[in-house]
Amino acid sequence: MSIEIRNVSKRFGDFHALRDVSLDIESGELIALLGPSGCGKTTLLRIIAGLESADAGSILFSGEDTTDVHVRERQVGFVFQHYALFRHMTVFENVAFGLRVKPRGVRPSEAQIKKKVMDLLGLVQLDWLADRFPSQLSGGQRQRIALARALAVEPKVLLLDEPFGALDAKVRKELRRWLRRLHDELHVTSIFVTHDQEEALEVADRVVLMNAGKVEQIGSPQQVWDHPASPFVYGFLGDVNMFHGRAHQGEVLLDGLQIESPEHAGADNAKAFAYVRPHDLDVERYSAGQHLDAQGRPRGIVVQLSRAIVVGPIARLELIPAGATQPAGGSEDHIIEAQIPAQQFREMGFREGETLVVTPRRARVFVEE
Repeated sequence: MSIEIRNVSKRFGDFHALRDVSLDIESGELIALLGPSGCGKTTLLRIIAGLESADAGSILFSGEDTTDVHVRERQVGFVFQHYALFRHMTVFENVAFGLRVKPRGVRPSEAQIKKKVMDLLGLVQLDWLADRFPSQLSGGQRQRIALARALAVEPKVLLLDEPFGALDAKVRKELRRWLRRLHDELHVTSIFVTHDQEEALEVADRVVLMNAGKVEQIGSPQQVWDHPASPFVYGFLGDVNMFHGRAHQGEVLLDGLQIESPEHAGADNAKAFAYVRPHDLDVERYSAGQHLDAQGRPRGIVVQLSRAIVVGPIARLELIPAGATQPAGGSEDHIIEAQIPAQQFREMGFREGETLVVTPRRARVFVEE
């Protein structure tokens, strides 16, 4: 089932939860609504479900307006963060519940219900737990049972609200892979809400980044990672360093460092921000005079190594620009973060307190309008 979201707005008192949101979701797609708390993603999910009504705009399922269609008739399945399983029912009874409460004319027979439930439990690889109660299951098992229960009524649309939010990191990672495989088998149009960028980028066909009730960017995981459309998207997707500077006729001056920015050739001494991912910084020892170009301008930013954290194959370096003071009270405003292979860190023999130079290999510049 395809879903068209057209100019949807929603307010709660003075708070604008959604501002003129439009979005097309293709049949069989797995979409992630990604953004910080309060950005409107759960409100949008609830409006699609029919649990909340929009102040303006419309939701169409396969071209049909669902504005006046009751939640029970929308053929939508839900999975929430906190499982919402019936504690007094076994796993089998929980999954069978949606089938048993169907109107008599369309309710399957007991034999059909039993086969359907056991097939679904097999699909989520938990058929051996059919007689257990929710309290006897792990968090990850409970969430898979909640998904089986949502699928039992053969929904045309599956909606998942922070489905793995209450689970620990290892279980979340396992369930992410499992959800992707399950979706590839079933091809149910699915929308899941998350504030975890790794989760969205790993699982979804397309990611919808939301901020302050608006859609900031829509694209494949690779598109939004490689080509962020706004400073918000760049900052939200993974770690990033932000440098302040001025853009003038295709060049940007940052902390004494000049970089080419041909896309801003029309800028006239405009305020600019450059975003650089930690792994896009080259790091080397500082040598006076060696890090100047032919015009005598710096080829990098002179920094002091404040702290090095080596975990597994990566060394994470916390660097303070020359002239900046050591941050007090935990403030990280001055810190530049670089990531280099742990092997390179060991070979270079960098020591905390040492003066280094960082040079961006790749930077994305935004100019303030």
